[in-house]
Amino acid sequence: MGPWPSDYAQAWTLASAVERDGVGLHGGEHTRVRLQASEAPGYWVGWLDAPQLPLLRLQPDQVSDTQLCTALQLGSRRLATVEHLLAALAGCGVSQAQILVQGEEIPLLDGSGLPWVEAIAEAGLCCLGPRTLPPPLVEPIVLRQGLSFITALSAEALLIGAGIEFPQAAIGRQLYSLALTPESFVREIAPARTFGFRDQVEALRSAGLIRGGGLDNALVCDGDGWLNPPLRFADEPVRHKLLDLLGDLALAGLPLAQVFAYRGSHGLHTALAAALSAATHPVLPEPV
Repeated sequence: MGPWPSDYAQAWTLASAVERDGVGLHGGEHTRVRLQASEAPGYWVGWLDAPQLPLLRLQPDQVSDTQLCTALQLGSRRLATVEHLLAALAGCGVSQAQILVQGEEIPLLDGSGLPWVEAIAEAGLCCLGPRTLPPPLVEPIVLRQGLSFITALSAEALLIGAGIEFPQAAIGRQLYSLALTPESFVREIAPARTFGFRDQVEALRSAGLIRGGGLDNALVCDGDGWLNPPLRFADEPVRHKLLDLLGDLALAGLPLAQVFAYRGSHGLHTALAAALSAATHPVLPEPV
């Protein structure tokens, strides 16, 4: 695959349209997505099954639910599990694209960002010139939720890291960080799959979640081991947390910041995206 952009200094969109379809993680329904070029910056969602509805640019204030995925309220429509696709677009350097959806959830595919990376490679990339970069952060941002926290500090490039701690011996304590480039994203982060726990499966399904989850699209931990080895990385769980983090940050555009999440969640990630958006794109008062 590739070649990929060397960094995130340029604006890129897709050179052609590409489609993928599959089962949604939580709803379990078959859904379809078409990715295509956008003349306007940012990610724009429209509907294959309702083409009369206007395209809407994604932004953090559309987040409506963060239980085990990031779900958005887009006008009268809901769109769930957007994080892996957005991570792939942002991570590969695609700064603007149209995302046309049939259904209410982005298909999970293999549970990682890799199938979306392959779709982007199939479509090819088109450079649009220098990207408008966000202004640097003036003050650090720190958000806390119980024992979890997420921070963003001003930096000249995007540096991301995550730490996780689980009582299950197969995961335990893991830490991973990297200076993000399209190449390092594709190699180190995109292949990491979502994961869950065997003893939680029935309760989650009873709550109407993970109806489309299975051993072919999620790693399942059973305490000391995994039901479906081998792992793609020894620390695949923490790398997947970085995939989720990047996808949630993409709602605000990639920041020039050093971002670190400890025991992160979609709730914390999207709260940081909102805070970054407010800090770098402040709403100015109306002229008197």
